[in-house]
Amino acid sequence: MNIQELINDSQTTIVDVRTEEEFLEGNVRGSINIPLHEVVDRVEEFKKIQPLVLCCLSGNRSGQATDFLQAQGCNQVYNGGGWEMVDAQKI
Repeated sequence: MNIQELINDSQTTIVDVRTEEEFLEGNVRGSINIPLHEVVDRVEEFKKIQPLVLCCLSGNRSGQATDFLQAQGCNQVYNGGGWEMVDAQKI
């Protein structure tokens, strides 16, 4: 399954790891906001809501979160890159 199919799969949760303020300025329809600084403390929550596509502004923070979560045993976590790129692929 490619990233666009994942983004549009009803089973996939899109998580925006930007700050709450950034998220409120614009976000992917249906996404949830879990800021990067909260990821470490919420690993168990992430494990329960897989598959996941993470996004942020440019893909840097979501890449960090993806790498961390994969190292913690989350094997259905994908970096979607910037939220606007993810939003553009959402049908």
